[in-house]
Amino acid sequence: MAVKTDIQIAREASKLSIQEIGKKVGIDEKSLVPYGHDKAKVSAEFIKQQAGKPDGKLILVTAINPTPAGEGKTTTTVGLGDGFNAIGKKAMICIREASLGPCFGMKGGAAGGGYAQVVPMEDMNLHFTGDFHAITSAHNLLSAMIDNHIYWGNELQIDSRRVVWRRVMDMNDRALRQITASLGGATNGYPSESGFDITVASEVMAILCLANDLEDLEKRLGDIIVAYRRDKTPVYCRDIKADGAMTVLLKDAMQPNLVQTLENNPAFVHGGPFANIAHGCNSVIATRTALKLADYVVTEAGFGADLGAEKFLNIKCRKAGLAPAAVVLVATVRAMKMNGGVTKGELDQENVEAVKSGCANLGRHMENIKQFGVPVIVAINHFTLDTEAEIAAVKAYVSEHGSEAIVCKHWASGSAGIKELATRVVETVEKDEARFEPLYPDEMSLMQKIETICTRIYRADEVVADKAIRTQLKAWEKAGYGHLPICIAKTQYSFTIDPERRGAPEGHSVPIREVRLSAGAGFIVAICGAIMTMPGLPRVPSAEVIRLDSEGQIEGLF
Repeated sequence: MAVKTDIQIAREASKLSIQEIGKKVGIDEKSLVPYGHDKAKVSAEFIKQQAGKPDGKLILVTAINPTPAGEGKTTTTVGLGDGFNAIGKKAMICIREASLGPCFGMKGGAAGGGYAQVVPMEDMNLHFTGDFHAITSAHNLLSAMIDNHIYWGNELQIDSRRVVWRRVMDMNDRALRQITASLGGATNGYPSESGFDITVASEVMAILCLANDLEDLEKRLGDIIVAYRRDKTPVYCRDIKADGAMTVLLKDAMQPNLVQTLENNPAFVHGGPFANIAHGCNSVIATRTALKLADYVVTEAGFGADLGAEKFLNIKCRKAGLAPAAVVLVATVRAMKMNGGVTKGELDQENVEAVKSGCANLGRHMENIKQFGVPVIVAINHFTLDTEAEIAAVKAYVSEHGSEAIVCKHWASGSAGIKELATRVVETVEKDEARFEPLYPDEMSLMQKIETICTRIYRADEVVADKAIRTQLKAWEKAGYGHLPICIAKTQYSFTIDPERRGAPEGHSVPIREVRLSAGAGFIVAICGAIMTMPGLPRVPSAEVIRLDSEGQIEGLF
């Protein structure tokens, strides 16, 4: 019997109306702004009314470094939310929206998989409620207004060589990484170098995900540094007078999106920064609202724990005053084998020794999470060809390192396959052993913060940064930005900057190629190695097989 695809399973879902989903967590019908029958935005007024309520428990789902074998972090996030509800706990899920770039590239969608999915899967992976379009439009409005200001006399005395605000689009397109703009004569403006980032790397995306409300959103947008004058003083978005109009464009996008799982449990899907080039977490406003509505809130952070979890804990939790009660670390037997040196073509063969060798990557992530004072439980996302001996090897390794690993079969069985994990997480949380603290204090210097992440999380021997970068960091400290946390842009596939170097390497260096100040979002971005803020499409992009069938239904989306 053929295994059904994710899209087939999602299409067969028995969905409730979005009003019924809202009722499950106390959202009345008038507080929902429906987008069709199965998705809605939650009104800002309703969110304000929840302020005095106590918070539920926050559970972070993270993972080992991603491999071609697959890990299933979002699938586990969705499954665990369903699992909590199945054992009688009132739970919600908070995940990010999907970018069109990876949907048409190679990564695929972001709605989970198998019988642990968020629906409507097609809508969520494509245009959804238009949030990404609003973010793209707001970002590019600012770009247009900067060029327009320079064209009409440049009253602010912007040095056109030092415009640092690029453009964005929600697509992978390497041809736009570096461009020359305003060619074609005087009527088109002053020629200048520019470029595009993908929308998920936009500071506007980060701001939307970290802002508390519309007032905070507008202030943060105004704080964006867009350019410098010849005397190197900064020019802000508010100087260009774009912050008000940008807020108008983002007004609806600020409202969290409510959808449901295949088991009709409520889920917020809001915001979508990538964790390899941005901070990789869903919006603060969605997470905070969910904590007021549910006893347990399950959220995820992008890619492996060295990126997503580190940024969740050091940036999002610091900025929003959040503290996770427990962390679930997702791993697979297949990924352990790849970390142990097995090729993708050999994954179906039992190899206990490779599993044991590859567990070093898992162990490194466990150690890193414990540095933050939060208990960690390992979820072994089960694949059909995993053998008992291989599973036993992972369990034994985790036990030897002071935690517990639990086999989860939510992909095949939904909540029934993850009840044991849900129960164990509840037991862990009720012990109240979490003593969360960020990895570094606000007052530490910017360079020391970078070095702390690189040495304590990546286990690098050194950080390589030339004099210009160190001088720039000191200048930002002098300008009052020294208290900001660090957001490192780095390959997701390895603790190092080399995507091919799996396992738990030591004795490596991390070169800082560039630093960027995201004054509105409230962090410093350190770009490492060859990481790109505008990805390219692979040799065979997923877009080649996505189409409509004869009945008008989407094929090829996963």
